[in-house]
Amino acid sequence: MDPLKFFQDGGVFMWPLLALALIGLLLIAWKLSSLMSTSNKTRSLLEDVDGLISNHRLEEAKARCRESDTPVANILLAGLDKHDQGTERVMTAIENEGMIQMSRLESGLVWLATIANVAPLLGFLGTVAGMIIAFGAIELAGEVDATLVAGGIKVALITTATGLAIAIPVNIAHNYFVSKIDGLVIDMEETSQNLIETLHEIDRAPSPAAPPRA
Repeated sequence: MDPLKFFQDGGVFMWPLLALALIGLLLIAWKLSSLMSTSNKTRSLLEDVDGLISNHRLEEAKARCRESDTPVANILLAGLDKHDQGTERVMTAIENEGMIQMSRLESGLVWLATIANVAPLLGFLGTVAGMIIAFGAIELAGEVDATLVAGGIKVALITTATGLAIAIPVNIAHNYFVSKIDGLVIDMEETSQNLIETLHEIDRAPSPAAPPRA
């Protein structure tokens, strides 16, 4: 099948569908690259920071977080910066920064979801338009002739198939990205909990006794 002829036979609704396909492809490529990079950097950071936090080497953990631009680094750094103000302040700082980083991780997903919803709707709109053309041709001819209605039905089928062909892979990509983000969130929560527990241990540890006076 000639792709150009297929596009032309689809009618005017193929143009917005083409725009949605291109936008969806660009968003998928950008989000895939972004999440893969973030995932690799996060794994490397957690391997270093988890050990430092467990050994109470908080200043070194802060320095390691400053070297990274990942969401988990920003969350841990927000908590570590408050470690001398009590665990309550640390938890509040982690929660606030976590909301900000979650918003950044989810950027672009709403557009993918929109494309997955709008593409089949546009295809169905093309279906309706094609059927209107077909019935209009029947009305003008005064009789049912396959050659008169074939064009309108063809438009209907092409636009519907194109809309679904766009929506299905975009929806799959959207769900994959959501699951990938969920995995990153679990890693962030585990490391944040490790930080909070370590700070509890530090707070409970007895302070060194003062030297006796002469």
